[in-house]
Amino acid sequence: MKKLFIETSRREDFIEITDKVEEFLANAEFETGFVNIFTRHTTCGITINENADEDVKSDLIKLLAELAPRHKSYFKHAEQNSDAHAKASLIGSSATVPFENRKLLLGRWQGIFLCEFDGPRKREVIVGIIEAR
Repeated sequence: MKKLFIETSRREDFIEITDKVEEFLANAEFETGFVNIFTRHTTCGITINENADEDVKSDLIKLLAELAPRHKSYFKHAEQNSDAHAKASLIGSSATVPFENRKLLLGRWQGIFLCEFDGPRKREVIVGIIEAR
């Protein structure tokens, strides 16, 4: 396993971490298997999505803002970040990707993203592998 530390610079952002996961796999003990990417936080998530067009990230941030607006009268959480918790739950806290010959088997336009919803913060991401035989 490896821990990645990601510094976010905005309250909401999608930060591509594909290259960091690939660096980990380049030195992995196994050549074929599955890599799991997991965040230990309740106000950010992990997703796989298009990494070729920046508009996809901003479109997703806007959509999530409509689904979970920042200030709603029914939010009771004292830290005033209930929207971030909701968005993180919608996205999820992990993703699993197969790899072969120590290379991710992502699609042509796919990338792995840390999704920040309550930044800026220092985030921890755990990357682990499972060997496939």
